[in-house]
Amino acid sequence: MFVDQIKIYARAGHGGKGAIAFHREAYIPKGGPSGGNGGRGGNVILEADHDLNNLIAQFFQSKLLAQDGKGGGGKGCDGLAGKDLIIKVPCGTLVWKLPVEPKLEGEEDSEADEDRPVLRASSRQRPIIRHASGVAAMEVDLSKESDEDNMKVDPVKGELVADLTENGQQFILCKGGRGGLGNRNFATAARQTPRFAQPGEDGTNEGEYFFELRIVAEVGLVGYPNAGKSTLLTAISHARPKIAPYPFTTLHPQIGILEYPDFHRLTVCDVPGLIEGAHQDVGLGHAFLRHIKRCKVLAVLVDMAGTDNRAPWDDYKKLMKELELYDPTLLDKPRLIVANKMDEAVAEENLKQFKKKIRKLTILPISAAFDQGVDKFKNVIREAVAEAETEKE
Repeated sequence: MFVDQIKIYARAGHGGKGAIAFHREAYIPKGGPSGGNGGRGGNVILEADHDLNNLIAQFFQSKLLAQDGKGGGGKGCDGLAGKDLIIKVPCGTLVWKLPVEPKLEGEEDSEADEDRPVLRASSRQRPIIRHASGVAAMEVDLSKESDEDNMKVDPVKGELVADLTENGQQFILCKGGRGGLGNRNFATAARQTPRFAQPGEDGTNEGEYFFELRIVAEVGLVGYPNAGKSTLLTAISHARPKIAPYPFTTLHPQIGILEYPDFHRLTVCDVPGLIEGAHQDVGLGHAFLRHIKRCKVLAVLVDMAGTDNRAPWDDYKKLMKELELYDPTLLDKPRLIVANKMDEAVAEENLKQFKKKIRKLTILPISAAFDQGVDKFKNVIREAVAEAETEKE
């Protein structure tokens, strides 16, 4: 099962309460206050891991609850701190803070909602991103960070609070509450026997979050259904997606690692087939299109044989239109037109017509099923990715 979107509830641990105690032992009948402090609550921490490729773990664990801090004890004993909850997510995960729906005046919770966690109001804190070593924690103001979305608030998803792209990158989603002070901290010359202590504080940023995965890959394979994207991915990598002679054989993105003789590697993403109206989420278009937003190079596969009785040049124009309507910045990415199924008799004539109608673009003829032109394809996309990285720097 492939999961790339999930809603979760997260809550940091509450701080332990401070103790009210007085020192009592032999020959000291009236010792001073000795109540210990409560331990801090545990944090909910997200960690990016390149060994994961989807959010299926959060599908089965949709409530992320960190451990509460222990209360303080007598004789000055402080409570134990709550254990941090570290959740690993795939690289490319975006975290959105879902807006809290306002309750209507006079509206009461139904009996069915009694077991649901209560959202506690807390002061908004700047998110903290740190490396797995935990040595250097760095605060990040996301409003100043450059992001390809150019949009930090979505009317449905809420506010974007984190974008985890590097392996080992950590993000404190919910910060644990501070433990309360014991009564020994409140003793003064005028008040030598305080009989009160602080309660523990609640954790911050508690609430519902929306996790969205956008696969991080250098090359994205884009095309109509049944264009041969899965066949090409099988030919250039060890990935083994399902291959069949009918549309929508691939139902979720597939990742393949392209290895070269000099040990250089490229990550290639096979995006399920796009159809007309994909920008309006026709055929689960949004679920597929978001995975190519991080790709450095787009390889547009065109069925040059016209297997499904469509003109190849019309397919290309419609694909470009769908990409532009979904996100105009996708057309700014370097792209390569891959003319597939050149082993068919009609493909040569269609390729000539295609070059007349679509000009000034690099066209690479291949036949993925018979490994024709695959080696050249590998070299071309490697050069394209290298150029894209150079321009970005």
